[in-house]
Amino acid sequence: MAVKDVGVGVDNEEAPAVTVAVVYHSVHGHTRVLAEHLAEGARLVPGARVHLVEVRAEDVVAGRWHDAEVLALLERSDAIVLGCPTLMGSVSAVFKAFMEAAFTPFVTQAWKDKLAGGFTMSASQSGDKLAVLEQLAVFAAQLGMQWIGVGDMPGNNWSGGSRDDVNRLGSWLGLMSQSHADQGPEQAGSRGDLITARRYGERIARLTQRWVNAVPYETDRMTEHEARALSASLRSAGMEAAGTEAAGA
Repeated sequence: MAVKDVGVGVDNEEAPAVTVAVVYHSVHGHTRVLAEHLAEGARLVPGARVHLVEVRAEDVVAGRWHDAEVLALLERSDAIVLGCPTLMGSVSAVFKAFMEAAFTPFVTQAWKDKLAGGFTMSASQSGDKLAVLEQLAVFAAQLGMQWIGVGDMPGNNWSGGSRDDVNRLGSWLGLMSQSHADQGPEQAGSRGDLITARRYGERIARLTQRWVNAVPYETDRMTEHEARALSASLRSAGMEAAGTEAAGA
């Protein structure tokens, strides 16, 4: 199945519902791990129903992608998060086929004013990942969507930093992660990347609740010093502490 229902946010009995779809393509499984952590972060938000949607190579025929079930789900979603690996400085060919298949919601404006975000993975520290996030953001803009960036301060930019820091690659347009080329998906990204993915997913879901249902949202603000302290505390904490509320941020 291309679609996996991750479930509804915790303690959601009194919370209004929103739907967040995390749409991704993964070649070797590394980007899938990033998508799963982002989805888990979104699921921390009460009332958020989260779907993982895999764009598969086998759904591309003669260069064209089509999946009516997926397109119907995305039309019902309140937020759509887009992700794929960075390959040769661009989105993957399979994900580009998905993007081109969005011509119908483009002409009907079916996705207009939905919220959007993006993420990408590469083996190199840079790998020109910014080019992919820009492609995804332009795609969302053409569909009339409202883009949400990463809200965390940069990590690993000082002598006491670590690859396990939150936002260790210092990306704000969207989520960036890096995996070593000789390691499998079980070692995808760094711990800091996966924590950042969960925090980004939670941020998107909370802003979706605010956008759709006017649920109050208290903006998380911190100084660079406070951000460094947060990264240090999360290095020794469990992954369950990766959310903004659980981390005390």
